[in-house]
Amino acid sequence: MSDNGRVNRRDIIILGSTGSIGTQAIDVATANPDRIRVVGIGAGGGNPKLLARQALDLGVSVVAVAAATSAQELQLALYAAGDERGYARGEFRLPKILAGPHAMTELARWNCDIVLNAITGSIGLAPTLSALEAGHKVALANKESLVAGGPLVRAAAAPGQIIPVDSEHSALAQAARAGRDDEVRRLIVTASGGPFRGRTRDELSDVTVEQAMAHPTWNMGKVITINSATLVNKGLEVIETHEYFRTPYEDITVVVHPQSVIHSMVEFIDGSTIAQASPPDMRLPIAHALAWPERLSDAAAPVDWTRSQEWTFEPLDDEAFPAVALARHAGESGKCLPAIYNAANEECVAAFVAGALPFLGIVDTVSRVLSDAPGFAEPGTVEEVLDAESWARVRANELISKAGR
Repeated sequence: MSDNGRVNRRDIIILGSTGSIGTQAIDVATANPDRIRVVGIGAGGGNPKLLARQALDLGVSVVAVAAATSAQELQLALYAAGDERGYARGEFRLPKILAGPHAMTELARWNCDIVLNAITGSIGLAPTLSALEAGHKVALANKESLVAGGPLVRAAAAPGQIIPVDSEHSALAQAARAGRDDEVRRLIVTASGGPFRGRTRDELSDVTVEQAMAHPTWNMGKVITINSATLVNKGLEVIETHEYFRTPYEDITVVVHPQSVIHSMVEFIDGSTIAQASPPDMRLPIAHALAWPERLSDAAAPVDWTRSQEWTFEPLDDEAFPAVALARHAGESGKCLPAIYNAANEECVAAFVAGALPFLGIVDTVSRVLSDAPGFAEPGTVEEVLDAESWARVRANELISKAGR
């Protein structure tokens, strides 16, 4: 807050502005113009028309596009969007365009208060490090920054410089404010259980892509939705939880909560458990990250406490869904194994979608890749992370090819 008690408006940059998290972040910013101003946006380049509309709607000064070949398309889309609004050329100012594989990393250094990193994949690691080195706070929705590049991010980040966006980690951060760090006994991460909750391993042998895409709670992209069906996504979140809060893996518990209203819990040494509850709506953790440590009014609808409802909790079935235990092993082992876990899974999910690998083969193959991994050192550079991922992708595809013969 400012000295007169008023909350200062924050300038933010959104990396991945055309994706689900990015578009919802723009909704949050648009609803709170006195608190949040978007000054720069960036995306891969697959939807230049949407990126152009966002740029003009928000009045940003800079736009980044990762595909250099999309720069001209973006410029033409900006002029077309301007024409649609009745602007003559020269009557509106075009934002500066950054283009190419390093455009997001450059944008992350741009003058602002907070960088929201909603990029998908390991290409989000370098922009995270760039923003941290520039001294910006980072609202982090890019899992790979912590899963694949945890040691690098830890070395670059000052205390409190990274703010979680995932609903589970946002919930943990909110609940942890109820006590001191030395009063926390364990962190409890909730999981919906995905579309196959309650099935045995044998009952998962014939799962189709369409069935795996039918998530009971969230509307997400293909990779994340299938990761939720295998519970790989929860495994990644366990690694993230360890990295965010520096909590030992043995003090991180996963519990299945099908209703997805309790987003995670913190258990304290006196026996108290503090939970964060809200209907499943990503606008709330996004808003919380952008306003942290303050809150924005009416970011999302609250729980309706006048309505009768039941919340249930179940233990995780590690036999049917071994992905979480496998992620713990990778995280505890370190030395690029989390990056290998993530990269191998991406290849396996692609193979499953293409019909080249059965559903159970996803996690089984990831396990084989981890077992075959040579002695990688703890990564010290982005290139070392990418080298480990490259090895994992090659090895995963070798195993996938053998399985299809």
